[in-house]
Amino acid sequence: MAAETKPEAQENPMRELQLKKLCINICVGESGDRLTRAAKVLEQLTGQTPCFSKARYTVRSFSIRRNEKIAVHCTVRGQKAEEILDRGLKVKEYELHRENFAESGNFGFGIDEHIDLGIKYDPSIGIYGMDFYVVMGRKGQRVAERKYKRSRVGAGHRIGKADSLKWFQQKYDGVLQSGKKVKKAPAKRRR
Repeated sequence: MAAETKPEAQENPMRELQLKKLCINICVGESGDRLTRAAKVLEQLTGQTPCFSKARYTVRSFSIRRNEKIAVHCTVRGQKAEEILDRGLKVKEYELHRENFAESGNFGFGIDEHIDLGIKYDPSIGIYGMDFYVVMGRKGQRVAERKYKRSRVGAGHRIGKADSLKWFQQKYDGVLQSGKKVKKAPAKRRR
């Protein structure tokens, strides 16, 4: 009865989903000139100095040695992250697969050509594809990360896949595509 007389419940500002950070990765697969050119592309896009990633182990078929720099990545936060994410989703025409979203509420996608983001093509640099990974968060999640009086985020405050899907559809008018159906291999006959 008390619920009927009370005006419409206001939305809790602590429950609002927000973009925590955007991680952009370009994996070249080799060190040298191509990697430094990929770093220039990331620097043009983000305005930050990117970090280099090293190979974890040697893969002879790809001619990659352990601890060799093979990729470049950058983490962007705040307004700049939202701006770059918008440009990336525009390339994908605001269409993502349901499989792009993780159970933790984060999601990722890739683009094939960096020039689609509005960066001018330079023949000396070439064309690179890149991966976008979006980490979602809510206010109050710092309690699980801080050093002093660390605590756990309650189950009701955690972000799930459904929350991120809803946020993507509302904020960007995004379209969700059902994923490709995986064909099962026929069962082998026993003799």
